[in-house]
Amino acid sequence: MKKTEAECCDVVAAHTDIIREVRAKMPGEVTIQELADFYKVFGDATRIRILCALLQAEVCVCDLAELLGMSQSAISHQLRILKQMKLVKNRREGKAVFYSLADGHIQTIISQGMEHISE
Repeated sequence: MKKTEAECCDVVAAHTDIIREVRAKMPGEVTIQELADFYKVFGDATRIRILCALLQAEVCVCDLAELLGMSQSAISHQLRILKQMKLVKNRREGKAVFYSLADGHIQTIISQGMEHISE
C-alpha cells in the first residue's frame, strides 16, 4: 500500500449549514460502536481466511483446521467470534459441526472488499 498524504484546506472556515445537515443524519454513538466492532472482526487474517473458505462451501471444523493448517481449537475460537458477530451460522450433522456464511450480506462484503483491493 503506497503512502499518500491527505490534503487540507488552506483556510479554516466551517460551513455550518453542511455541519448541521450531516450531524442530523449521523448515527448514534451506540450504532457507531457496533459498526466499528463489526468491522474489527474483518481485521484478522485468520478470520478472513475462514470467511473466504466459507464463501466456497459449507465446511466442518475439522476440514477448516486441515485447510488452514491450524488446530481445531484455534479454528473454534475464531468461529466463536464470527458467530457472535452474526457472520457465520452452524448446523450439527451427527458428530460433525458444519459452518456457513450467515447470509448473502457477508458474501457481498467479502466480494466487494476483494474487488476494491484489486482495483
